[in-house]
Formats: sequence, C-alpha cells, structure tokens
Amino acid sequence: MMSVSSEKQHPLRGILFFMIAIFLISVVDTVCKVFTRDLHSIQLVWGYFVGINLSLWVFFLFKKKKLSKLRTTERLLLQIIRPAFLVCSISSLFIGLTYLPIAEATAIGFVAPLFITALAVPILKEKVDIHRWSAVGIGLVGVIVIIRPGGDLWHFASVMPLLGALFFALFQIMTRLLAATERTHTTLFYTGLGGLAWSSLIVPFVWTTPSVTHILVFLATGTMGAMAHLCMITAFDNAEASLLAPYNYTKLIWVAALGYLIFNDIPSLDMWLGAIIIVSAGFYVLYREKNVNVKT
Repeated sequence: MMSVSSEKQHPLRGILFFMIAIFLISVVDTVCKVFTRDLHSIQLVWGYFVGINLSLWVFFLFKKKKLSKLRTTERLLLQIIRPAFLVCSISSLFIGLTYLPIAEATAIGFVAPLFITALAVPILKEKVDIHRWSAVGIGLVGVIVIIRPGGDLWHFASVMPLLGALFFALFQIMTRLLAATERTHTTLFYTGLGGLAWSSLIVPFVWTTPSVTHILVFLATGTMGAMAHLCMITAFDNAEASLLAPYNYTKLIWVAALGYLIFNDIPSLDMWLGAIIIVSAGFYVLYREKNVNVKT
C-alpha cells in the first residue's frame, strides 16, 4: 500500500474515485437497512462478504492474479485477525441501522478517526498532543448530543454505531501496521476471505433461509462493497490520504438524502448539531496532523 510519487498522482481523479466509493458504501448501508426487516444484521454481513468474495475472485481472475502470490504474506496472524474487527464494525453498524435513522447512525460513526487518534498512542506508539486529545473529547461530546442518553428518544442501539466506530478504528490501525510490508491485493484478499470466515462462525446462530431476493441482495451489496474497496485503492494511488480524508464526510449528505427518499427520515436538529461537532473535531485532527508532519 505504498503511495506513488507525486509526479504520478492525479488528485482530481483520486477525489472522484473516493467519492464514488463513499456513494457505493452509502447505498450498501441503505439497502441493508431495508432488509434488516427480513434478516438478522449478522446474516446480512455474512451475505455481504459472500458477495465481496465472489466479486473479488472475478477481479483477481481478470487481472490474472495467482493464488500463490495473493496469499503470500509476512504478517499472517495480523492478516487473519484484522478482518474480525471489520466484521464486528459492520455488524455493529447494521444492528444500529435496524433501529436508528441511517443519517444518525452514520454521524455517530464519524467518531472513528478520533478513536484512531486515541488508539495510536498505545498501539502505534505515536505521540498525540493536547490539541488532538481535546478534539477527541469534543468529538465524543458530539456523539452525546446525537444519542441524547436519558432523553425521550434514547435507544440502546445508539451505542452500536459508536461500538462499530471503535472496531473500525482498530481495523484501520491494523491496516497501518500492514501497509509497510504487504501488497494491496494481498491485504484485500485476506480482508474478503477473513471477513467471510469470521462471519461464518456466528451466522448459524441467527440463520434464516434466504429467499431469491435476499441472495440477489447479498450479491448486489457485495459487488458494490468490492467496487468501493477497489475505488478506494485507486483513489489513494492518485491522491494523498490527507487530501481525501475530508471527502469521507460527504457520506452524511448521501445517507441523509437516501434516508429521506426511502424511509422518509428527516434528520433532527440534534443530529445535525452533533454531526457538526464531530466533523469539526475530525477536521481539527487532520489539521494538527498535517502541521505535525510538516514540522517533522
């Protein structure tokens, strides 16, 4: 996952592919929320990984990638453990989507970059200054504004996207650990295969025989998920991560629109206020990290 030299980068192309990825992920979340009425969230995650694996194998065959090369890794244990956190992250989000408006669940999930900042201290041994720690605290205030613990609209499921953000932060930190030595397609191979393996361990406990429609949903969401991953890879090959990171927040626009069109959900004032607090904290962390990198 080494970045290419600046001469070979095309920032506008990178931004375009990144936003396509964000849109695809937004559609996946919306479709899965629709079908939480029929299937347990964990079964939807399992079906999602079935679809991802089928799509990735088609991609690998098209690219003539050899299995022996794809599975070659210097960090096998980390490649096996890492997808478990992704399964936990998506499962937590989908459980939240079962009960919460999609925009609200998404806004809570935006706290993930702040968790990455906090967890980078014990795991990556990074130094985090008081400014970034303050941003983490402010971001959590934004979460409290959204979920309103103890309020009339409080629901236990509000905690699930927050838990999902924590799992996703751990997943991303492990991605950083792999980036220095592992090939992108190798990590992608283990992400898909590992995600299916881990979700297969728990799906029997919530299994419902899927209909033809459900199978098509598995294939569709998995295909969109695989396309999103590949678009992300292309985006990071063409633009710096610091340039792309702010565009992640465009997901809130997509899910708010989709939530209104499909579920007739109108985001509350508290949701927007909390989202602004979380996003502002996220932007401040990006700003501080950029300044630190320039100084070093």
